Amino acid sequence: MPNDPNSDSYLLGVLGAGAMGRGIAQVAAAGGMRVRLFDANADVAKDAHTFIGSMFNRAAERGRMTADEAAAALGRVETVSGMQGFAECDAVIEAIVENLDVKHKVLSELEGIVRADAIIASNTSSLSVTTIASACKHPERVAGFHFFNPVPLMPLVEVIAGVLTEEWVCEALMKIGRRMTREPVRVNDAPGFLVNQVGRGFNIEAAHMVQEGIGDTVSIDRIMRDGAGFRMGPFQLMDLTGLDVTHPATVLIYQQAFDEPRFRPAMMMEARTRAGRLGRKTGAGFYEYKDGKAVEAEEASAPAYDGRPIWVSNAEPEGRDAVVAVLKETGAKLDVGETPGSNSVILVTPIGDDATTCAVAQGLDAKRTVAVDTLIGFERRRTLMTTPITDPAFRDAAHGALSGDGVPVTVVRDGPGFVAQRIVAMICNVGCSVAQLGVAAPDDIDKAVTLGLNYPYGPLTFGDRIGPDRILRILEAIHGLYRDPRYRPNPWLIRRAKLGVSLLTPNT
Repeated sequence: MPNDPNSDSYLLGVLGAGAMGRGIAQVAAAGGMRVRLFDANADVAKDAHTFIGSMFNRAAERGRMTADEAAAALGRVETVSGMQGFAECDAVIEAIVENLDVKHKVLSELEGIVRADAIIASNTSSLSVTTIASACKHPERVAGFHFFNPVPLMPLVEVIAGVLTEEWVCEALMKIGRRMTREPVRVNDAPGFLVNQVGRGFNIEAAHMVQEGIGDTVSIDRIMRDGAGFRMGPFQLMDLTGLDVTHPATVLIYQQAFDEPRFRPAMMMEARTRAGRLGRKTGAGFYEYKDGKAVEAEEASAPAYDGRPIWVSNAEPEGRDAVVAVLKETGAKLDVGETPGSNSVILVTPIGDDATTCAVAQGLDAKRTVAVDTLIGFERRRTLMTTPITDPAFRDAAHGALSGDGVPVTVVRDGPGFVAQRIVAMICNVGCSVAQLGVAAPDDIDKAVTLGLNYPYGPLTFGDRIGPDRILRILEAIHGLYRDPRYRPNPWLIRRAKLGVSLLTPNT
């Protein structure tokens, strides 16, 4: 009978002593577990043991544990000279290279060493757990146990069941995760699992917008960071993780999902990867780096408002009210006529639509039309969008008037959903797909994304805050213009929007 993961005698093996392996060993030992650590390179294993000790000593110096506790924790970590050292382990976590052939070879060998009731877990971030387990004679005891880097600082761990994984294995890994002071979430095997699926909506969509000429990387980062409330913009994040990590994972998820359009990679990411513009690690990515810090161009000053009248469309009353309130605060001259005067700036506040669609549908002069995003981030950073023929003088007048209260303004080119609406709607739609396919429970989807990606909200809560009906409108507008199935709304979203209930509502 398998040993209880909460017992003092529980023995955990960690195969691979790189950044992930040593982090896993550290949190396991800190949680009171005995750990055996092995790496094919003995020097790497030795260095990992020293590193773990330094982390415990630092924690003691900062008052997070006593010196005795630090010494005891390190004493629970033992390096072994070969995989035979895992023979007595209750569970072994594999944290080696993301290569299926290598994992198959190593796990086949490991299975012949460990006990019949020992759990074999893979820390894979993108490979199918079911496929990894297929090399084993007993795939029912194999599961995914996906930690996030750096392990000691990232509280989430995904417990992933393959098609043949038995329930007791996942239950044991949930207990192990909690003993490591992580927050475990249950996930069924799927391309990218949970967190990496949802993350594609953030970075891939941003890359597609740059390709389409809607905005540059810095502008999109500013909108998503300063306006939408993300800790980093998508291009800042890709530079941090490295494009050589992000892009291959994106391609793999796309291929594993049989070319699901929602995960379609952007061509620019392939080109930049091949060019070696990988990010901070190479000193140049979407940003240039000096002394390890990104060099971001200073934002240009807003143009002065020239005093011409501004007319605001009432097609979206809430949006109109928000814009009018700011214009009154900044002292701009308002055109309050039923239709715009001959020299008035025309402002529209679309949900999902682009500026051209609004101008045409409302019978407005596209040369004077500027769209304003009031749905996401309006109070922190404002996004303006022009039609292809908007006169620069009218664009600059709108820019100057709407930045008069000190809130920065970013101007982008015509595109459905602006920037923030489009990215948030895609994040939400992918989250709805994860729920619809039964990859994870709704509450776990949001918990995993906030813990694993540090988004301001989980995808379903984000959708609830904006309104499922509005998210549906945004996606339908984008899909209507592009005719691209990547923007088709998921049934989970459609049904809950129609019923007027939360996206967190589970199926009964």
